[in-house]
Amino acid sequence: MTKMQEEKKPQTKCQSEFGQLRHVVVCPPAYMEIRKIINETQKHYLNHNIDTDLAMKQHGDFVKALRDHGVDVMSLPAHKEFNEQVYTRDIGFCIGDTLFVSNMEDDIRKGETKILKEWLEEQDLTYKGITEGTIEGGDVVVDGRRVWIGLSKRTDEKAVQQVQELLPEYEVLPVRIREDILHLDCVFNLVREDLAILYPDAFEQEDLERFRKLYKTIEISEEEQFYMGTNILSFAQDKLLSLPSNKRVNEALRKEGVTVIEVNFSEIIKSGGSFRCCSMPLQRQ
Repeated sequence: MTKMQEEKKPQTKCQSEFGQLRHVVVCPPAYMEIRKIINETQKHYLNHNIDTDLAMKQHGDFVKALRDHGVDVMSLPAHKEFNEQVYTRDIGFCIGDTLFVSNMEDDIRKGETKILKEWLEEQDLTYKGITEGTIEGGDVVVDGRRVWIGLSKRTDEKAVQQVQELLPEYEVLPVRIREDILHLDCVFNLVREDLAILYPDAFEQEDLERFRKLYKTIEISEEEQFYMGTNILSFAQDKLLSLPSNKRVNEALRKEGVTVIEVNFSEIIKSGGSFRCCSMPLQRQ
């Protein structure tokens, strides 16, 4: 490997959801389509389906916004057989120095991890695979040495236990979410170490009180949850991407001193995910 290649090679280190984003992995929605209903949002949009040209344009605007703010955006190759590939968050996740490749629950998405592994090997990046149970990155939220992992239809206790065993220096905290919710990041996200966005109706009372004790919370409505109000993506301290349609959430964030960059992602959220779902951070500082 040449010196130039070494400089470009991404490092794997993510200690939060809100530090300076250096390297992130995306995938263009070239073959995005609702083929099989795998979440509640898709059920709503099935008859309209996805305008691929518009989805590609919006994804391009998303990538440009990140690059305009100094983020190195890398892309996986899109494959026709994988219509959910745009949601790169789910296939892998980074906790500290360790990059994990997920063990996907739904057959429709299992092939995506093979593509990710091939890409990581091309980049000379090491990773660990999850072999016990199932887990998807949308259920993993990192807050320093504390890691929240949602127990959902996609992520189970066996996988959470394996993550804890592989990372004994971390406190891995499982949190059960309402059955109809796809992933934890659809109902909970961190803006900074003392501020979170959450949808309270998704959680059992004990977990809800635990969140409220640890963080100041911006709490969203059922409608705001449907339109991915929690699924923002921070690219620097107190700077993030959010949907223009989530006006109340964005105003609440601005009142907290957060710079909110609005990008239209209306076509891509039809399949059940927004900015966080469409990004797999490799390095934050």
